[in-house]
Amino acid sequence: MTETPLPESLAQIKDDFLSLEQRERLVLLLEFSNELPELPEQYRDHPDLLERVVECQSPVFIFVDVSDENIVHLYATAPKEAPTTRGFASILVQGLGGLTVEQVLAVPDDYPQELGLTEAVSPLRIRGMTALLGRTKRQIRERIAA
Repeated sequence: MTETPLPESLAQIKDDFLSLEQRERLVLLLEFSNELPELPEQYRDHPDLLERVVECQSPVFIFVDVSDENIVHLYATAPKEAPTTRGFASILVQGLGGLTVEQVLAVPDDYPQELGLTEAVSPLRIRGMTALLGRTKRQIRERIAA
C-alpha cells in the first residue's frame, strides 16, 4: 500500500518545522499562534455551531464547513493565553483550509507527531492537536453524509 503524499500546504509546514532546531520550532509555533484567523462573523455570532475539543487543555472550538465543490474550510478559536494550542489550531486552519474533502481525510492521523515538536511540548499538547485533526475529519464525514 503506497502512502498518500501530504498536500503541499501541510508538507511545507512540516518541512518548515523540521528544518529548524528545537528551540526555533517553538518560535515558529508561536508565529502560527499569532496568525490564527479570527472567526467569520456568522460563527462569532453563533458559538453553538462550534464544537469544543475537550482533549485540549485550553478551550479550543472548531467548525468545519464543506462547500458544494467539496472544499474544506476549517475555523477555530483558542485563547491568546494558550499560544501552543492556538499555534496548533492555526497550523490546521492554514494547512487544511482550501483542500478537498478527500485530501483532508487522507492526512495521516499522526501528522501532529511529524512536526518535530514532541521534545518541545508535552505529549498532552500533541494529543490535543491530534484530537483537533480527528474532530475535523469527523465533522467532514458528518457534513458529506448529511
